[in-house]
Amino acid sequence: MTIGTQKVVVVGQGYVGLPLAMRAVDVGYEVVGYDVDEQRVKRLGAGESFVEDVPSGQLAAALASGRYTVSSEATACTRFDMAVITVPTPLREGVPDLSHIEDAGRAVAGFLRPGACVILESTTYPGTTEELLGPILEAGSGLSVGSDFHLGYSPERIDPGNASWNLVNTPKVVSGVDSASLAVVDAFYGSLVDRTVPVSTPKEAELTKLLENTFRHVNIALVNELAMFAGDLGIDVWESIDAASTKPFGFMRFTPGPGVGGHCLPIDPSYLSWRVRRALGQPFRFVELANDINDDMPEYVQSRLVRGLNERGLALSRAKVLV
Repeated sequence: MTIGTQKVVVVGQGYVGLPLAMRAVDVGYEVVGYDVDEQRVKRLGAGESFVEDVPSGQLAAALASGRYTVSSEATACTRFDMAVITVPTPLREGVPDLSHIEDAGRAVAGFLRPGACVILESTTYPGTTEELLGPILEAGSGLSVGSDFHLGYSPERIDPGNASWNLVNTPKVVSGVDSASLAVVDAFYGSLVDRTVPVSTPKEAELTKLLENTFRHVNIALVNELAMFAGDLGIDVWESIDAASTKPFGFMRFTPGPGVGGHCLPIDPSYLSWRVRRALGQPFRFVELANDINDDMPEYVQSRLVRGLNERGLALSRAKVLV
């Protein structure tokens, strides 16, 4: 892959897409940041970053280099060599909403040409790349996946604000719909990050991301429920967690709190649960139980707070609560 001659389109310029675009600029690609949010595009075009991991100075330098442009017009995607889709995948009433992936696929399909490559990074259930995105790209371009253009999946692993692990030094899982697609996807990310981790198909890569976050979600639920029972039993759960954390093997520290937050944990496990139920007709019991426990934690924390204030002769309405 000749970096200097390659045009990369990054669809979505949020906390995943913008760092990826900046890294691609840094190594020498010509990069277009495409985002349908016109206000976001105006801010980025003025050199104003709203992403914690991308200082405004870095953004300004990318713009000044002439290798980064940002646009809300799909025509900016014309003649791309690589298109990376980094758009949100929310839940709507418990059901995966892939409309942003669908819209992004239709946007780039009209500019897809033989030999180009499309990569999905958005977190989603196994099968999305091949069963949803691929047909959209084929329908919009008149080309065939595999024989005419490359298609792959590489789950984002961005942890906003993490000073130790970033896009470059976090291993990047990569996949393709066939060996040729995998080779192109692997070469692209190999030019951006320290280490790539190829897997057999996009389904394995899609499941990898859901496994990572479901693991955290379930273990947070475990320690949350443990904290509730320990409180009722008069046991200091924090002391027990500290003591257990001294074991150098077979234990990973999780701490209780008012549920789960962030961009991923409240959503990603439900994508997996939905897929299992829809495809197999079976419940994913661990995920559903973890959802129940974590969803109830805010109410539990509030009840503990009220009880603690009452024991001290204070009314919640007259108390100052620091969150």
